[in-house]
Order: sequence, then structure tokens, then C-alpha cells
Amino acid sequence: MSVTKYRREVFNDDMLRRCEEIMRDVCRSFEAELREFNGEGDHVHLLVHYPPKIALSKLVNSLKGVSSRYLRAEYTGRIDPAGTSSVFWSPSYFAGSCGGAPLSIVKEYIESQKRPA
Repeated sequence: MSVTKYRREVFNDDMLRRCEEIMRDVCRSFEAELREFNGEGDHVHLLVHYPPKIALSKLVNSLKGVSSRYLRAEYTGRIDPAGTSSVFWSPSYFAGSCGGAPLSIVKEYIESQKRPA
């Protein structure tokens, strides 16, 4: 999970769709697979399958950096009024291993997010 700077509610459905496209491309460049994506107004959830040779911190930094650049350029009118200055994402993120949980349960949780209209 990754949250926007100051938990500003900037995402709408269109932005989340674009964010998912961007993040899928980033994952592909890391030979990873974005298996599930959803979000709410101020954060996103991702279920990513990535090879063990990939450093998670590098993948997350790339996901956040690339998506920030594209989203800020494409949705300036929506992002700037939210007061995020030059930073889109919070510097923190949460990553958890789901090796023991059935993927269907994790997917169900991500799908249940209250996606904004």
C-alpha cells in the first residue's frame, strides 16, 4: 500500500486507471507482474509477484517515482489544488508477504476498496 502526500484525496477513477497502467508498465520492466490493483481517494493497493532477485525497495521507488512524474504531468489541474507541492506520494509504504495466505483472499481485500467515482 502506498499513500499520497499528507493523505490528500486526489484520486478519481480515471486517475486510478492511469496509475494502474503506469504501474503495470513499471512492473513489466522489472520482470514482475501486477496481479491486482485498486485504490481509494488517497491510496493504492497492489498485489505484485516479483522475482527474488529484485530488491523490493527499488521496485517500490520506481513504481512511485514513475507514476508520480506521469500523474503530475497528466493531472496537474487535479493534483496541484490538493496542495501536494512537488511531492505526490508519501515517502513511506507498506509491503507484506502473502506467501501463506491464499491469493484469493488478498485479491478480495484489494477489490473491496471503495474506489472513488
